[in-house]
Amino acid sequence: MALLEGVRVLDISQIMAGPYCTMVLGDLGAEIIKVEKLDGGDDSRQMGPFVNGESTCFFQINRNKKGIVLDIKNETGRELFYELAKTADIIVENFRPGVTKSLKVDYETIKRLNPGIIYCSISGYGQTGPYSHKGGFDLVAQGMSGLMSMTGEPGGRPLKSGIAVYDIGAGITALYSILAAYIYKQRTGEGQHVDVSLAECGLPWFTWEAAAFFSNGTVPGPTGWRHRVSAPYQALKTRNGYIMLGCANQRTWEKLCQEVIGKPEWLEDPRFKTNSDRGVNVETLEALLEEVFQTEDRAHWLQKCEAAGVPAGPINNFNDVVQDPHYLERGMIEEIEHPVIGKMKMFGIPTKFSAAPGQIKMPAPLFGQHTDEVLSSTIGLTEEQLTELRSQAVIK
Repeated sequence: MALLEGVRVLDISQIMAGPYCTMVLGDLGAEIIKVEKLDGGDDSRQMGPFVNGESTCFFQINRNKKGIVLDIKNETGRELFYELAKTADIIVENFRPGVTKSLKVDYETIKRLNPGIIYCSISGYGQTGPYSHKGGFDLVAQGMSGLMSMTGEPGGRPLKSGIAVYDIGAGITALYSILAAYIYKQRTGEGQHVDVSLAECGLPWFTWEAAAFFSNGTVPGPTGWRHRVSAPYQALKTRNGYIMLGCANQRTWEKLCQEVIGKPEWLEDPRFKTNSDRGVNVETLEALLEEVFQTEDRAHWLQKCEAAGVPAGPINNFNDVVQDPHYLERGMIEEIEHPVIGKMKMFGIPTKFSAAPGQIKMPAPLFGQHTDEVLSSTIGLTEEQLTELRSQAVIK
């Protein structure tokens, strides 16, 4: 039995944050019914690269979902959505605040039909507040939240994260919030509205930065390849490339000096005795370390760090990652058959459950692939009714 078997989710979100959230719910066994608009569906279907005309962006984030096409702007289509909503446990949407109300599919409307519904809204700035009316995008949130001011090299221009960190972060925040609300519903029978904001989801992640600012007013700047509060915890150049060295405490620093680089005298050097000393003198320390590390290849230093118990690792590119034997053995690269794309790889499920493991059961749906199946099995429409709705451009 899957962890979330018997849980039904209506997904009227698109692009990334909402679809990521519902994909994980699907991985955990929930039934996901993805409702797409008639005009092209989820906007990520128009994002390349394409294989045989199908978007691989859409493919990567919409597995384990049944896909239907329904015009909820149309009164008949909206009534069909209401019928689906009556059977659902969870609804996830990421329209700009106010749009669901204008479409008459907002929380208050759905709550009257299904009082126990857990209705999650993901937006740029949340459902309230002076910015709530604005559209929200990952990079805008990275700028507004201060993340870009902390990313990159000191003195350089602001840099974004290498991935859509707030889109995915909002999806993860929505996910654990929905699950918490579901547990609450199991205890009380009460549903609720879950309000998640891209611009807020990452703020609690700024732990070291908040520690400094709220205690002594330090405004965090970019630290490049170095950790903010531990040293040496950073990228270092070897003879043939970079490695990441993680001396995040005094014990690993001592092992580094004694067992890896043969510099026990550095343990008594007043510039490097404590983590605070090393942080103040990190540029000097980095130059001295790289003098040593550039005498050998990175494989040599990784082996020595491993033997000494000093955390270290390679700085891989994407090709290295997807071929790493550890990730392969842990099932983090899976291949699945798609009816149009064919065989395509994707990342696997990162959490390993002993009793009820997650499962990739089906690829992302074709546009409207499950419309007839869902509407007939869930709300009892006949073949004749489906044909009539399709002729009226209510479904596809």
